[in-house]
Amino acid sequence: MGFNREIYEAIPHRPPFLWIDSIISFDARTIVTEKFIAPDLDIFKGHYPDYPIMPGVLLCEAVFQTGALFIARLLQEAGHTHESGGGKPLLTRIKQAKFKREVKPGETIRMQVTLDENIGKAWFFKGKVLIGSKTAVKVDFGCTITDTH
Repeated sequence: MGFNREIYEAIPHRPPFLWIDSIISFDARTIVTEKFIAPDLDIFKGHYPDYPIMPGVLLCEAVFQTGALFIARLLQEAGHTHESGGGKPLLTRIKQAKFKREVKPGETIRMQVTLDENIGKAWFFKGKVLIGSKTAVKVDFGCTITDTH
């Protein structure tokens, strides 16, 4: 998938470590994003050469990036920008990660992240990766906003 200005302006991640292609929906509690898992990703040369599957840690990363995008969008709507102290979200907690289904080259994954709680600069989420209606990954996680100055 090509360049998505909205994503690039909201989070610091860049290819080859950007795991979001598009934003499907966003509201004050939930964000949904998508990523096409290209069959020619270098990852599949080593994970695994004779049985390529997407590493679970990268599926979690796609969820975490979706959470970062949620925070950035919510702060932007509240009038905060990177220049005015919006900061960068950093992962602080991973809980209850469960891997329920393999993700294979050529599939499109959909990340759904729901805000559980926000206390100051701390954000707590429930996230999942879906392929169609089937859950591949579930993970609870937390982020904090850091001062980037």
